Amino acid sequence: MALTQFLYDPFTEFDRLFDEAFTSRFRPDSDESRPTTIRPKMDLVETKDNVMARFELPGMDQGDVNVEVRNDRLTISGEKKIQTDEGRFVVHERSFGRFARNLQLPEGTKPDSVQAQMQKGVLEVTFPKAPPEQETQTIPIQDSKPTQSAPPIGHSKK
Repeated sequence: MALTQFLYDPFTEFDRLFDEAFTSRFRPDSDESRPTTIRPKMDLVETKDNVMARFELPGMDQGDVNVEVRNDRLTISGEKKIQTDEGRFVVHERSFGRFARNLQLPEGTKPDSVQAQMQKGVLEVTFPKAPPEQETQTIPIQDSKPTQSAPPIGHSKK
């Protein structure tokens, strides 16, 4: 019976990974041509009376974006479409595909109090802040003081 000794060479594995990564950029039928789900970056800015949500949507027009309010939830959705009419990609790094972001609005927010505008690929959605009665309040935790209570059930004083 012969024994076979297997030696692991990490450089062989590294070369294989490098070759796959490099050649996949030049393959015409790459998986990168399929749409993916994207997640636009968002900032929330609070002013005295309002909250403003800013979404980065580079390369998108107003017609590609939907802004909806339903059940005190703000939904921003749309699709960033790929431009393929110029030939095949040699390098493809920009993201594209469908997206949706949801924000919980203060309870009772009326849809007509929400305003949206888009300029230079940045969508700004403004809505009123929660009224004072809906703001989070911190409840202090009281120290528990030992009280004289009845003995536990099943135990009696003798």
